[in-house]
Amino acid sequence: MPATAAAPAPVNPLTVLSPLPYHYPQFDKFKDEDFMPAFEIGMKEGRAEIDRIANNPEAPSFDNTIVAMERSGQTLARVSAIFFNLTGANTNDTLDKIEADISPRLSAYNDAINLDPKLYARVKTLYDGRAQLGLDAESARLLERYTINFVRAGAQLSDADKKQLTEYNEQLAKLTTQFQQNVLKESNDSAVLVDTREELDGLDEGAVAAAAEAAKAKGHEGKFLITLQNTTGQPAETDLKNRALRERIYKASVERANRGNDADNKPVVASIVLVRAKRAELLGYPSHAAYQLEDSTAKTTAAVNKLLDQLAPPAVANARREAADMQKLIDRQKGAQNGAFKLAAWDWAYYAEAVRKQRYNLDEAQIKPYFELDSVLQNGVFYAAHELYGLSFTERSDLPKYHPDIRSFEVFKDGVPLGIFIFDPFKRDSKRGGAWMNSYIDQSELFGYQAVVANHLNIPKPSAGEPVLLTSDEVQTMFHEFGHAMHGLFSNVKYPLFSGTNVPRDFVEYPSQANEMWATWPKVLANYAKHYKTGAPMPLSLVQKIKSAEKFNQGFGTTEYLAATLLDQAWHQLSAEQAAKITDVAAFEKDALAKAGVDYAPVPPRYRTTYFSHAFSGGYSAGYYSYIWSEVLVADTDDWFKEKGGLKRENGDWYREHLLSKGGSIEAMDLYRDFRGRDPVIGPLLERRGLTAPVAKKK
Repeated sequence: MPATAAAPAPVNPLTVLSPLPYHYPQFDKFKDEDFMPAFEIGMKEGRAEIDRIANNPEAPSFDNTIVAMERSGQTLARVSAIFFNLTGANTNDTLDKIEADISPRLSAYNDAINLDPKLYARVKTLYDGRAQLGLDAESARLLERYTINFVRAGAQLSDADKKQLTEYNEQLAKLTTQFQQNVLKESNDSAVLVDTREELDGLDEGAVAAAAEAAKAKGHEGKFLITLQNTTGQPAETDLKNRALRERIYKASVERANRGNDADNKPVVASIVLVRAKRAELLGYPSHAAYQLEDSTAKTTAAVNKLLDQLAPPAVANARREAADMQKLIDRQKGAQNGAFKLAAWDWAYYAEAVRKQRYNLDEAQIKPYFELDSVLQNGVFYAAHELYGLSFTERSDLPKYHPDIRSFEVFKDGVPLGIFIFDPFKRDSKRGGAWMNSYIDQSELFGYQAVVANHLNIPKPSAGEPVLLTSDEVQTMFHEFGHAMHGLFSNVKYPLFSGTNVPRDFVEYPSQANEMWATWPKVLANYAKHYKTGAPMPLSLVQKIKSAEKFNQGFGTTEYLAATLLDQAWHQLSAEQAAKITDVAAFEKDALAKAGVDYAPVPPRYRTTYFSHAFSGGYSAGYYSYIWSEVLVADTDDWFKEKGGLKRENGDWYREHLLSKGGSIEAMDLYRDFRGRDPVIGPLLERRGLTAPVAKKK
């Protein structure tokens, strides 16, 4: 009998371009076990492509070197985008193991490219002769960015130093992965178990039911589980009347990854800080912060320090005034029973809400019935985008999902297809904390791609059949993250390197924060703030209360943020010699906060060091200041919109055309000046943050 031909090996679905609309990922076609083989294929293909460029016998040209590099590594980029988005949004033990294994290998892969002397020689030849190349503006900037990126990655180091740099990068890949996995494990393990319903007095029935379901899922039927969010402060602290339980929740939160167990991040932090400082020194910088900031709009540690020094004293002064008001309330309520106590961190949210209710006759319980999630999304976030930019949205239930909770929308601009928006709103154990935007497909004319982007939040999921009612902060977060999404969706650039949110870290938060203004814009608010039962619009009296209370508790909000920002800078402005001397992470944190003047016990940092994912695993190292830096631009931009008439299509088109669509193809501050017509000014920020009141001089 003739031999039977062997069946062809099945194609790994991760290694081929998805046939779905916009090349949307085929979440239903691949398994966890497909990722490692796909990474192997992607790295092999990418390395071969780079080798062909580096060893091309033809003289370097823009097309055969720079454009060729932009075209290379597409399989690896596709696999990486899907994998790392899933490890953030829906991880498991298998993916965690793959991430720990592949992260240092990807670091070595990238170093092999960035430190290739033949490749860099071709780039440098082109850059040195750039005046004769006749490049258009975006292509000229691409050549410039490739040159800068190679140099910053160590291309000019000696062979011995390149070897050392590679070792540092591999160490950091392992350490930052370990840090993030520890944070997720500790956040899940630190959830607070409550025995009785009586202890939850103050929580609404939806929150109680969700806590009961969370406990049942963990094998504690009949009890209640308060799960922890990413930040130091926890939402339940706002409503719980039981002070002892508030204290338990607070302490569980601040001790995450700081408990001396196998997920303790103190030694991980010390190692990350030291290796980052050593790497910066090797590259010729005094600190990791100096290295990071050189490629930002801030440029220097001095510029960042100046801004933070300007903001910290009035912020803390405001926080102390707010605390004094709360202490008066505590004394009035408790004094007669001799039960008065000194305001503590776990009391702040509860008594701030009480003061707000007293001062403005306003609390979250009044607001939440008008903030139903789908109405906020469709009649608020999407509506504002339609009014400003002509966007419309069609839900695509035919597209596959990586989790049942996600929703996908096809986005159109004036009826023309623009991209896909994925919405992933709910908290789950497999999802890292916080809220973020990510991209699965970056727009680029080079490949003819349109964007596929996603927003992730951590809204507690209510019991089946219960409405999803949001807090004011959660509404603001939805508008914020969609600002990032539009930055990706509106991208209109030729080269992938410049697509969407590929801009300096301290500029990327600007479009997202600017989009927050529409959450309370009267026309937008009236369109989505409707009672979830009756459909009645939010009463004008309640709207006015919300507007009147906008600056309330800003001392707390600014101080907790600045404390985390100053911690980030304190860690990353260390020299290698200084970092090597750190033996007690907790003591360093305490001392850094004291030196910065933000060591005010009732207002702890928004993130303590051991769960500060932004700084130690999330790409914001020495960059957490970006939010307040961007807010200078945001406050100035808010004024521009108001001066021009607000929610008008011509305003949105100007902002989109001159800023949102450009990505990184033009220097960030040049984009801002082109949009605004001048440099930003800080006055509007000080006003919106309530930082214009005089600060008492120290005696």
